[in-house]
Amino acid sequence: MGDILKATGTTAMFVTHDQNEAFAMADEIAVMNDGRIQQLDSAYNLYHRPGNRFVADFIGQGVFVPGTVLDANRLHIELGEVSSAHAIRLPGATRPPPPGSRVDVLLRPDDVVHDDASGVQATVLQRAFRGAEILYPLRTDGGTRVLSMVPSHHNHRLNERIGIRLDMDHVIAFEALPGGHANPA
Repeated sequence: MGDILKATGTTAMFVTHDQNEAFAMADEIAVMNDGRIQQLDSAYNLYHRPGNRFVADFIGQGVFVPGTVLDANRLHIELGEVSSAHAIRLPGATRPPPPGSRVDVLLRPDDVVHDDASGVQATVLQRAFRGAEILYPLRTDGGTRVLSMVPSHHNHRLNERIGIRLDMDHVIAFEALPGGHANPA
């Protein structure tokens, strides 16, 4: 249906609770909460550049992990140093947070890559087979829980330890929640 609408230049508004359907059909998507639009943007921007914590948590999958700002373009999380080509900005802020600031960093499953050669190890907690990929909820040695989307030919067992590394090109950070519990899972 989306192809027909686009081919004829027809404007339409769809209401759905299915993110995948919205991503596939819409040029722009409005994310609403309590009857208010939280962000109106492309699927790409909603996923990689969420405007607030609600949108970040609502769109796609991911976990928040605690981090410390090192400088305008770098921060540290348990899995290592994260660098950004652009200055790290918290939503609503005009400048990067000062060094030493505590932040919550959003890690998407595609940010955590399976890598047997990595010195960073994690334990497989669960597995969700999705055909070409398997979603692995993992726990690092420091207790941080992360998600990793891995090609399905890497068929790991529960409680198996696997190597992981970060491969992030979008740093999504928010002011740390009180109590320091970025990932309540």
